[in-house]
Order: sequence, then structure tokens, then C-alpha cells
Amino acid sequence: MISIRQLDFAYGSRPVLHGIDFEVASGELVSVLGMNGSGKSTLLRCINGLLQPSQGKVEINGRTTDSLSRQELARTIGYLPQNSQPVDCTVFEAVLIGRKPHLGWQVNDTDLAEISRILSLTGLSDYTDRSTLQLSGGELQRVAIARTLAQQPSVLLLDEPVNHLDIRSQIDVMDLIRTLTLQLGIATIAVMHDLNMALRFSDRFVLMKEGKLLAAGGQEVMTAETIREVYQLHVVRHELNGIPLVTPCPEREPMRDPTTANT
Repeated sequence: MISIRQLDFAYGSRPVLHGIDFEVASGELVSVLGMNGSGKSTLLRCINGLLQPSQGKVEINGRTTDSLSRQELARTIGYLPQNSQPVDCTVFEAVLIGRKPHLGWQVNDTDLAEISRILSLTGLSDYTDRSTLQLSGGELQRVAIARTLAQQPSVLLLDEPVNHLDIRSQIDVMDLIRTLTLQLGIATIAVMHDLNMALRFSDRFVLMKEGKLLAAGGQEVMTAETIREVYQLHVVRHELNGIPLVTPCPEREPMRDPTTANT
């Protein structure tokens, strides 16, 4: 369980976050949504301890993050920023880098077993000796996720994890994130821009506007009215084969019901 309580943050005299308050349970994937500049990435950095909130606190399993050492924090929170760049190494070496918070003087059998397990979980067992420079975008993102999981975190923070990927890779990576969140019992918080990807894979949602929490909850908060307030955009909310979707449409020309579009 991770709890964010009344979090405020400012860059100098410019307030960015105001009273952010929500929690995420183990096994839950929560998407943070909002327009550019609403404070989403800043929120992740405050949770991770890269930025110091001016007020409020972050608690993980009852302990505040400011009471944890940097090593304890690295073992507790895995953070994948935007645009993680590959280095010229093998996939195994790239994932091993994420093991750093647990390493002693040398890599031991426990470390090797954990890396092998993570490679298997992320579908990378056959890529162990391949150079990261030879991988596709989707494969690289799997490696980045595997490297983060090598820390054995209980909280996973992802900043726009699929925005740079093609549609097939987006679905594959989001499905992987969802599966790993459940399988490993991680509390996952992902900043997302694609509303339909968020709707399809997330358990709950945090909607932000101008640094404030506008709404938090499950599918019930993702109404056309709330989305319009957040994004200043008129949308229609519907489903296709049980998959929730939102479609932008002109303000004065309401979109026809997709189930009757061809009649």
C-alpha cells in the first residue's frame, strides 16, 4: 500500500501541486491523467523522493519515505522515467544494473537467480546475450521494465511508459505491466496520455487539473463530463466488445451512437 497525503510542491515561488491525496493498494494499476503542465511527472518525482514536497507525506506500508535511506528507497520504489536511453550492453547486463540496491561486493547466486526470474517474467529469456542496440522499441521498454523490477520494488512508478511505441507494442507493454502488477503484488502508478490505453488496462484513475486532484476512483470517475473538464474536450464514452473507449467529437455535432452508425 502506498498513500499520498495532502502533497504540495512548488518550484521556487511557483506552486505546482496542491493537496494531492490518494492511495494505491498492492496489485493495483493506477493511471495519472491530465493535460501537459498539470503536475503529473512532478508528482511521480515527489513520490520517488527526487523532489522534496513543501507539505504532505508519502507512506509505503506505514512508513514515510523521508524516513527511508536512499538504499531502502531504491529497494522499495522502482522508477522508470520518460525516454530511457539504451546503453551498449547485453540484455542481461542491462537488467543486472537494476540489481544495484541489493548487490554486495560481487554478484552472487541469489542475484543471478533473481535476474533469471525477471527475464522470464518479462519474456526476455531468449534475449539474454543480445545487444540492447539491436532491439526494437517495444523490446527495449521490456528491458527497461525488467531493469526496474530487478530492484524488487513494492511500488512501481512509470512516466509515460508507452507513448513512444507503435500501437501493437503499446498494447503488449501495457498488458505486461498489468500482468506483472498483479503477479508480483506491486502498487503501480503510471502517468498516461492515451485515455483509451488507461481505460483498458487500469484499475483506478487519478485525474489532475492545474496541479490539483480533480477526481480519483474507478471507471465511475471517467465520465464524459469529467474528461471534458480535465482536457477541455468534448468526448463520447462507449464500449466496443466490452472494452471502454472515449472518442473526441465536435462540440456542436454530437457523435452518433457507434452501435447504430451503419444503420
